[in-house]
Amino acid sequence: MTFLERGIKTWGQDRLLGKVIRNSGYLFSSNVISAILSILTANLLGVERFGALGIIIALVSNVNRLFSFRMGDVIVRYVGEYLARDEKQKAAAMVKAAALTESATSLFAFIVLVLLAPVGAKWIVKDISTTPLIILYGLSIMGMFSTETATGVLQVGNYYRSQSLINFIQAIVTALIIFYAYLTGKGIVVILIAYLAGKLIAGLGPIYAAIRRMPLLAGGDWWKASLSNLPPRKELISFAISTNLSGTINMIVRDSELLWVGAIFTTEIAGYYKTAMAIINLVIMPINPFIATTYPEITKAIATKMWAQLKMLLRRVTIIAGGWTLTVSLFILLFGKFLLFTPWIPWQGSMHSIYKPEYLPSLPILLILILGFGIANCLYWNRSLLLAFGKADTPLRVSIWATIIKVFLTVTLVPRLGYLFEAVLMSLYLTVTVGILVWEGLRLVKQHERSGS
Repeated sequence: MTFLERGIKTWGQDRLLGKVIRNSGYLFSSNVISAILSILTANLLGVERFGALGIIIALVSNVNRLFSFRMGDVIVRYVGEYLARDEKQKAAAMVKAAALTESATSLFAFIVLVLLAPVGAKWIVKDISTTPLIILYGLSIMGMFSTETATGVLQVGNYYRSQSLINFIQAIVTALIIFYAYLTGKGIVVILIAYLAGKLIAGLGPIYAAIRRMPLLAGGDWWKASLSNLPPRKELISFAISTNLSGTINMIVRDSELLWVGAIFTTEIAGYYKTAMAIINLVIMPINPFIATTYPEITKAIATKMWAQLKMLLRRVTIIAGGWTLTVSLFILLFGKFLLFTPWIPWQGSMHSIYKPEYLPSLPILLILILGFGIANCLYWNRSLLLAFGKADTPLRVSIWATIIKVFLTVTLVPRLGYLFEAVLMSLYLTVTVGILVWEGLRLVKQHERSGS
C-alpha cells in the first residue's frame, strides 16, 4: 500500500473528521445560491446603489450584533458539556435562560436601530431618503429574536440537516424575488425585501426546529427547568459579556468595513468593497460551515480529554481549509481579472463578464484582502478552541488592542492614503490576531495534555 493510499484510508477512518465534513456539507448548498444572488444584485443595481444596499444591510446587522451576547457560543460551550455528562436539567435551564435573554436584547436592538436610522442614512449612506429602508430591513432583528440560541441547540444536537433545509428554503425564496427584480428591472426596494424575506426565514426557522428538537435532547418538560440549575452567575455573566465584547470588536473591525468606507469615502467605493467581499465569500464559502460544525466537536473532545483526537482534527481541518484557500487564491491572482471583469460569457448574441467592467476597481481590493482572509480561513478554528477551554477573555484582550490600533490608523491615515490602505489594515489585523490566538490555543492543548487534566 502506497503512502497516499495509507493516508486516504487513515483519513477515511477518522470518525470525528468525517462528522465535521458531513455536517459542513449540509450547510453548503445555500451558500452557493447566495453567491450567485450577490452577482445578480451587483449587476442589476450598479456600483453606487449596490454600495448603498451593502451599507444598509451592514448597518442593521451591526446594530443587532452590538447587543448580541453570541448565545450560540454560550449554548455550545455549556449545553454541549452538560449533555456529554447527561446533566439534562442544567442543559435545559441554560437554553431557557439564553432564549429569554436574547429575546429581550433583540427588542432593545430594534428600538435603538429605529432611533439611529436617520443618523446612518445621513452620515454613512449619505442619503436621508434611505431611512425607511434601514427601518424596513431592521425588521429582520425582530425575526431573529432567539435565533442564536436555537442555532446553538441544533449544533449541539448535530441537527445540521434541519439547518441546511432552512438555509436552502431561505436562499430559494430570496432567489425567486431577486430573479423577479432582475427580469423586471426593479430597484433597491424589491432587492431589500428579498433579503429581508430570506433573513426572516433564516431567523424563525431554527427557532421552530430547536423547539421541536429540545425534547429529544433534554426531555419533554425542558421549558420547566429551574434557572437555579445555571452555573455560577459570575462565571456565566463573564463568559457572555466576553463573547459579546469580542463580537462587538469584530463588528467594529471585520463587519464594518462598508460602514467605514461609506463614511470616509462614497457609496461608489463601498460598492467596490462589497464586490470584493462577495468574491472573498466565494473563497471562504466551502470552509465557513466548518466553523459551526467543528466547535461542538472541539468542545466534546476537550470535555472528554481526547487530546490526540483533538490535535488530529485540528491538523486535518487545517490541511483541508488551507489546500482549498491556497488553490482558489492563486487562481484568482492569476486569472481573476479575465474571469471576473473581462467580457467573455456569450449571452443573447453579445459578450458579458461575471461582473460588469465598472466593478474592475474591486480587483486590487480583493487581492489585498484575500491574504488576511485566507490566513483566517485556513486557521478558522482559532477562536473556537479558546472558547472551548473557557478562555473567552483571551480573544477579547487580543481583539481590543488590535482594534484600538486599527481604528486609530483608519481614522488618521486612511482618509489621506486612500481606500486601498483600509484593505491593507484589514489584512494585517486578521493575520496578527489569528496568529496570536492560534499560538495561545495550541499552548493550552499542550499544557493540558502534559498535565492530563
